[in-house]
Amino acid sequence: MLSALARAATRRPLTVMLLWGLFLLLGFGLGTGVFARLSDNVPEVPGTESDSAAQYLDRTDPAGESITGVVAGTAVSDATLRAEVERAVADVRKVAGVAAVPDPYTTPGLLAEDGKALIVPVTLEGGLDDDAEERTLEAAADRLREIDAPDVQVSGGPLLGQQLSEQAQEDVKFAEIVSLPVVLALLLVVFGGLRSALLPLVVAVSGIAGAFLALFLFSGVTDISVYAIQVTTMLGLGLAVDYALLMVMRFREERRHTEDVVEAVHRTVAAAGRTVLFSGLTVAVSLTGLLVFPSVFLRSMGLAVAAVVVIDMLAALTLLPALLARFGGRIPPAKVPADGEEGRVFARLAHFAARRRFAVLAVAVPVLLVLAVPVAGMKIAIGDARQLPTSSEARQLHDTVGEHFPPGAGVTPVTVVVRPGTDAGVVEGIRALSPGAAVRELPGGASVLEIRPPGEADGKEATDLVERVRDVRGDAPVEVTGPAARLVDFREMLADRAPWAALTVLVGIFVLLFAFTGSVLLPLRTIVTTLLSLGAALGAVVWVFQDGHLAGLLGAEGLGALSLTAPPLIVAIAFGLAMDYELFILARMREARERTGDDAGAVVDGLRRSGRVVTCAALLLAVVFAAFMTGGFSPILQIGLGLTLAVLIDATVVQMLLVPATMSLLGRVAWWAPAPLRRVHDRFGLREEPSEEPKRRVPTGV
Repeated sequence: MLSALARAATRRPLTVMLLWGLFLLLGFGLGTGVFARLSDNVPEVPGTESDSAAQYLDRTDPAGESITGVVAGTAVSDATLRAEVERAVADVRKVAGVAAVPDPYTTPGLLAEDGKALIVPVTLEGGLDDDAEERTLEAAADRLREIDAPDVQVSGGPLLGQQLSEQAQEDVKFAEIVSLPVVLALLLVVFGGLRSALLPLVVAVSGIAGAFLALFLFSGVTDISVYAIQVTTMLGLGLAVDYALLMVMRFREERRHTEDVVEAVHRTVAAAGRTVLFSGLTVAVSLTGLLVFPSVFLRSMGLAVAAVVVIDMLAALTLLPALLARFGGRIPPAKVPADGEEGRVFARLAHFAARRRFAVLAVAVPVLLVLAVPVAGMKIAIGDARQLPTSSEARQLHDTVGEHFPPGAGVTPVTVVVRPGTDAGVVEGIRALSPGAAVRELPGGASVLEIRPPGEADGKEATDLVERVRDVRGDAPVEVTGPAARLVDFREMLADRAPWAALTVLVGIFVLLFAFTGSVLLPLRTIVTTLLSLGAALGAVVWVFQDGHLAGLLGAEGLGALSLTAPPLIVAIAFGLAMDYELFILARMREARERTGDDAGAVVDGLRRSGRVVTCAALLLAVVFAAFMTGGFSPILQIGLGLTLAVLIDATVVQMLLVPATMSLLGRVAWWAPAPLRRVHDRFGLREEPSEEPKRRVPTGV
């Protein structure tokens, strides 16, 4: 299969390049339209109580979304400022689509006790379509911002979603500006030539275009999160560089053995292409675990990221061979070391880990387990404006309210929908939980109780309140929604589906690794060592962003919980990425073992030949992920740190120490499989086609 693909790509390289050129135009033309379709409705889970209640309110509640304006920085009782605010309130009330704007000077709770701030809540009419809502939001927000005061901020509701989306776009642009030049500089160092260095970037740009196009297509059938742009872009760029690096380095190696460029391309695809194929499939399978969850966010992320991985893989297996066939003659073969020994440092490392295998395991495994300890106390939350940088309008509004108003002010309430026919005693029991709850009547006999928790909208007080309301209502037709209720339902969804997601991923990974290695023990060993590195990376993220240790160095702060988007994405993506380097090394070990029959020597030779590729790939991927930590969006900072650490820990501690130590410990048994499974692998396992040993030549032009 791979040989046929290589022949097709090298027979008509210009046609292949033209097709990929058209794909790039589609990606950066049509695909960038996804920026206008991003959604911040991350915690919505179809079929849950909170989602059902929210949909009921959308259909029946005459009041729609709301935004908040805050005026501060001076004494708000000043006659001139009061007149200014009252004129603005009157003007906003006249905006088409606005349902209500209370007078902040006469409405309890809207004027700060210190007299230095006031809140102007604006409620929109229910049932507005997207265009009408956007026009209303823009007109109301612009008028409030015209108030002549030292500090005026407007955010909340749909405006907060827009501000999150804008921050997402800014972070992506800045990260690409930072990462691409650094990656190019590192590739120049690795290859020592511009032509070789540019090839991985061509594949990377194709991956980014594919990311945008895939997200745009998926946005036609499902919501796409504001986080999807950063995650798919960073992964698309990183994996493309990984795969292209492996292929180009193998091509330069094959060029030392044959004068024929096309033959070198075919041999590259047959060997390194097989690794790229299985690597792409394992990363994609790791992300299929997200499809098990009913969350629209997780499913859309799983589909989008898996699509990007497949696009990167296809680019490496089709576009890159075409480019090599067309321009590979200008790329010099890999240099032969002066002493004739290639990968000497990695060979010594493999010898050390193999000889001291028990000591390596006794030190490395406990260290990784200690780093993973904070995961036991991990908490997740929907989050609020604190996730944004302090320079953003939404964050400044949040901080101003927190400075001048008591806890709970401006917090989205726990919303209780009381359907017709509910017993009066149940309603009284719910109201007793918070005597200050506001009550609104809905058309059709239903009513709404809005209970403001004393802390954050999705804090412990709020989620505990949701649980108490649900306990009190019993079997009555009462539903709870709002951020806290969505968080409670999201946590329950994760707890219910996580075991099935893990089972799906582990079975898929086991099958693919068996098809790659023909062993039943290597997949098990790989899964265990991968979980160790993943646990260590996630533990560090909890320690920094939840507990607040060293968070200031990243321009963040401890929020008491991780964003609910971070843990599932870190686990799914990092688990798949760890397989990249594992497969790079196992492929070389397998080649050496089949060539020599020496199990111990194959461990050393495998790391000697693959160590440089793994190290360079990990460094480049870490640079890409680290670039996305230069923004100010806390969820992306969390994901960026988690993936950066996962890649570095896996490429160093796991691949350079644990892999040779465990392979040496297992010996020949590592490649064992029961006879029936061995026959299955011999018949159905994907293997590179055997080829004669190429005629070696003395490298020239290096």
